[in-house]
Amino acid sequence: MARIPEHEVERLKREVSVQRLAETRGIRFTRHGADLIGKCPFHDDKTPSLVITPSKNLWHCLGACNAGGSPIDWVMRAEGVSFRHAVELLKADHLPLAASPIQPVKQSTVRKLPAPVEREADDRVLLLQVVDYYHDTLKQSPEALKYLQSRGLQSPEMIEHFKLGFANRTLGYRLPAKNRAAGAQMRGRLQELGIYRESGHEHFNGSVVIPVFDAAGAVVEMYGRKITPRLREGTPDHLYLPGAHRGVWNEEALQASKDIILCEALIDALTFWCAGFRQVTASYGVNGFTGDHRRAFQQHGTERVYIAYDRDEAGEKAAAELAAELIEMGLECFRVQFPKGMDANEYARKVTPAAKSLAVLLNKAEWLGNGKRPEPRIESIVIEPVSEDVALEIEPEP
Repeated sequence: MARIPEHEVERLKREVSVQRLAETRGIRFTRHGADLIGKCPFHDDKTPSLVITPSKNLWHCLGACNAGGSPIDWVMRAEGVSFRHAVELLKADHLPLAASPIQPVKQSTVRKLPAPVEREADDRVLLLQVVDYYHDTLKQSPEALKYLQSRGLQSPEMIEHFKLGFANRTLGYRLPAKNRAAGAQMRGRLQELGIYRESGHEHFNGSVVIPVFDAAGAVVEMYGRKITPRLREGTPDHLYLPGAHRGVWNEEALQASKDIILCEALIDALTFWCAGFRQVTASYGVNGFTGDHRRAFQQHGTERVYIAYDRDEAGEKAAAELAAELIEMGLECFRVQFPKGMDANEYARKVTPAAKSLAVLLNKAEWLGNGKRPEPRIESIVIEPVSEDVALEIEPEP
């Protein structure tokens, strides 16, 4: 699970007044030197034992609670929520606006943030609402944006156009409580759609999420890429919705061009797109070229495919088998040759500018058909080509 950025936690500790949080609960204070003294709301306090130090923005109960801490700790205790949930409440400023005494917290009364999904929504709308929520979350998540930047995918246009999102477990904080009928029903529906697991956790938690839409704008597939480099052993980096893959990512490219770049993975396809090559789509992994891809290629009259799979053993084998299949379908095929061991994203980050270096590889792609090699006709935004020596001779780091 992606951690809350430390600077965000420190900002809340610094900017949210714990005195104000206490006063909204109806607590009255008297000054005692640099501190404020009042009755603790967390136990039956006959003699004032709650101490707040405004200069440090800290609180402490010297009585039965023997507890204290920052504004976040206050919200955790007052609302009966987890650390992450308390942070979300503070970020949304979803706190009491009038004096209200603190009662023992019951799960059914825990404050909830505004729900991003509607109980009455059908499955199609519900998935779109989840995608919208993840999309909004990404734009407010420095850690997710930093990950995209590290992959050379910091284009705001790309993020908006493809509705990239980020799942960070906060969706559950905005649903009705799971011990209520509405909450149980909603979680059950999200589990059926693949957004939740039987364990009660979000399926894509800790992942940048890339949705796949059909021609009508419905979400038919979702891909998640974990952003944390050191995961628990056995945790996959790549996730999809449960079940068979559906749809074709960026199918509009097939409508606009007869020449298509086909990548092994969505991150690689986004790399080409950000470099100005909009006629790109992707398989769902090395063996993820599906019947939907075949039908789309035939439906839109695709004529030529540039196979830009990874330059490793699995990628080479899959590219050769796929090329044979596509040629049998009547398509012309080229193999984009990255340096050994590299994929499109790694190469584009290593040889910059990516728009120029990728153009060189596309124009030098290996012809996989019979007879004379036709001239590549892939459209490029490149005007000044990069040196072919630089583009083709670079080797990956050990």
